Parts: sequence; structure tokens; C-alpha cells
Amino acid sequence: MPTSRAKDTLFHKKRTLNCNGKILSLDRPQVMGILNVTPDSFYAGSRLRSLDEVIKKAEKMLSDGAGILDLGGYSSRPGAADISVQEELERVVPAVKAITKAFPEAIISVDTFRAAVAEAAVESGAAIVNDISGGNLDEAMFDTVARLQVPYVLMHMRGTPKTMSSLTTYNDLVLDVLDELQQKITTLTAAGVKDIILDPGFGFAKTVDQNFELLNRLQEFNMLELPLLVGLSRKSMTYKFLGIDQSEALPGTIVLNTLALTQGTDILRVHDVKEAKQTIDLFTKTTF
Repeated sequence: MPTSRAKDTLFHKKRTLNCNGKILSLDRPQVMGILNVTPDSFYAGSRLRSLDEVIKKAEKMLSDGAGILDLGGYSSRPGAADISVQEELERVVPAVKAITKAFPEAIISVDTFRAAVAEAAVESGAAIVNDISGGNLDEAMFDTVARLQVPYVLMHMRGTPKTMSSLTTYNDLVLDVLDELQQKITTLTAAGVKDIILDPGFGFAKTVDQNFELLNRLQEFNMLELPLLVGLSRKSMTYKFLGIDQSEALPGTIVLNTLALTQGTDILRVHDVKEAKQTIDLFTKTTF
């Protein structure tokens, strides 16, 4: 199987991101550490309830090798409860400000599908917008990101966190996802967004079996010649398939992340930064 960098020579993928003036190199894969300022995120170990907890977790992730800290204030797990824009702002903005003050050089991504939250977070110090809905849930998102001129993670999802599990019918899973993403890329580029990161959306409007098909065909996303982010960390395709609890899903996550790296993944979005960084270090030692 060709390695990720072998594929890059074929598809000429972009290797840097301009994160509000901080240049992030993708010559080696990066780790995005998950910070959830929510009481109900799907993995209990990622939930942070105070700014002190946020700072301590951010410090550990940066020390363990995170290149990006992904901060979210709205749980996107299947069936998650809705919260107001104001409540999301009250969770996210103070956390962004606290991390920015404590770690000025850190690159912060805000995990939100709301343009108002994205804008407030960027104004407070965030440098990437990570939108699970790919612009579907807020028509102002694309224009907002274009105006802010920050990288945008374009994820594939259908419906909402409450309805996505019923929207899993595809003619050809990967071709349909690619087509839906390509349409968004065209719109984003026309709006003036310069840095687009693709996320095929593991677990979002996909069954467990479809997640495995997506992983097996992940290299096909390289044809779009954009950086590729995957979020496989402790997801149901690991713990449901193996019949284990989420707390036992780290070894399986490492295996799936390794397989993703072999197919051109540039950013691993994870709960367990140290282990992901070690995975990348070993992978790059054997493939670069």
C-alpha cells in the first residue's frame, strides 16, 4: 500500500495552514486535541467543567504534542440536546480567552456550527473553525469564515445531531460524500476561503459498517488535494464492533488512526494526544 506522502506526490496536497498569522506545517501529520466544555459529550473523559480544568488539560495536551487544541461547547453526539447560542458562547469564549492568555502560541480551533460562535471565538483568540455541519446548520457560516480569513474544517454530515442516524442511505458512500463535499468546496472557494480542511465525518450520518468502508477507501479523498482530518477517537466503530466500553477503546483507536495515516491523513483529532503523537512518530519514522 502506498504511504500518505507517496500519495501527496500524486495529488499535490497543500502542506501549510495560515492560522491567523501562525503558520502550521503539515509536512508531518498533526495532532488535534479535543477539549469539550460540555456536560454531555459522548466520551466522559473529555468533559471539562471549569476554566482551571480547561487550562490543565490544554497544558497537558500541548506538552504531549498537540499542534491544535479543538475547543467545543456543543455536544454533537447522536441525540444530543440542543443549547442556545448564548449558552454556547458562555461556554466557549471564556475558555478560548483563558487558553490564549496562558498559551499565546497555541493554535486553537473552535468546534461549532454557528457563525456567531465562530466569530466570537476567533475574535477571542481561536484560529481555525471546525464545523461539523459543513455549513448546513447556519447559512452565514461560509461568509463569516471568508471574512475572518481563518482555516475552515469542512466536515460531511447530513441532518442534525438528532436526525443524522436516520440519514445513512447512499448510492455509493464515498462518491456521494465526495460529491457533497466538492459542492461545498466550490462555494467556499468562491466566497474567498483560502484554507479548507476536509473531514469525511466518521460517525456522522454513517453506520458502523459504513465507517469501515469510509476508512478502507479514505485515500480517495486525496483527489480533492486538500488537507485531510479524521476523527476516529473512541468512536462506536471501535467499541461497538469490539463489544467493549468507550473507556477501553484506546488500543482500537490507535489501530484505526494508523490505518488512516497510511492513506494520507494530515490531522488526527483525538482525546488521547500522547498516544496519537507516538503513533505519528512511529509512522513517520517508517515512511518518510
